Amino acid sequence: MTHAMLKGSNVPLDTAAVRAVLRWTPGPGVPDVDASALLLGPDGRVRSDEDFVFYNQPRHPSGFVRRLPKKRVAEGLTDTVEADLGGLDPSVDRVVVAASSDGGTFRSVSDLRILVYDALGGAEGEPLALFDVTAETGEETAVICGELYRRGEGWKFRAVGQGYLTGLVGLATDFGISVDEDAAADGEDGGDGEGAGTAGDGGTTAGGGVAAPAEAGTGAGSPDLDATVVHAPVPPLPAVPPQPVAPPPMPDRAPAYGYPQQPVNSPAPAYGYPQPVPAHDPHAGPEFRMPPMGPQFLRP
Repeated sequence: MTHAMLKGSNVPLDTAAVRAVLRWTPGPGVPDVDASALLLGPDGRVRSDEDFVFYNQPRHPSGFVRRLPKKRVAEGLTDTVEADLGGLDPSVDRVVVAASSDGGTFRSVSDLRILVYDALGGAEGEPLALFDVTAETGEETAVICGELYRRGEGWKFRAVGQGYLTGLVGLATDFGISVDEDAAADGEDGGDGEGAGTAGDGGTTAGGGVAAPAEAGTGAGSPDLDATVVHAPVPPLPAVPPQPVAPPPMPDRAPAYGYPQQPVNSPAPAYGYPQPVPAHDPHAGPEFRMPPMGPQFLRP
């Protein structure tokens, strides 16, 4: 009996191996769709980049999760992920099954659905569950269709239908995948073709190339740190010939003690001691001299 599922519902799986098939209707203007799977630990992240199974890495190193070639069936095109749940390491808690579009958004993809089959039942036969995946905004370029998760000793399948505007690059990064710079640039441009890749331990990139680190530019705006600054020579200053020093003027008389000095012919008395003696005038009266010590020091 097939369980037709609604978004968010879950169904138990009575088998140890499943085949998750994405199916859609191709046509003019319809982008190609690629299936992928991520093996997650209890923390909801991949343990390494090897836990990402997609078109550039179609087989997990353990061999228990693999991507099968695309097929054309009566209902349209299919892309398939097969998982041997019973053989997975106990550290794997979930297997997310996703779809990405190449050359457009999921608005242009018609009749997208995921069908879960018992991989041990031989021919596909009747699916165990099916879920019609509808884009939420129409602008998504990647979508989680469903997930296989542990519940006790068994496994269940949950219908998810969560879209990503950033394509497979954004989805992978969300779960801890290291994406190389070229793939990230393609994802920002809206492309999710098979040129995308992962970088890291065991990661595969498109064409096997590794982006070389960019070299530092030496344009006109960049200073040349090795340049030598040359200064123009400074001309010497002109020589100044020594200037003769004029001797101090000679006094017209011997200096007297005291300050200020008075000229010899000055009629006013000069301060200080001794006083200069004027020339003798024959017509002058009797000579008068002050005592050497002054009148205030004479005894009566």
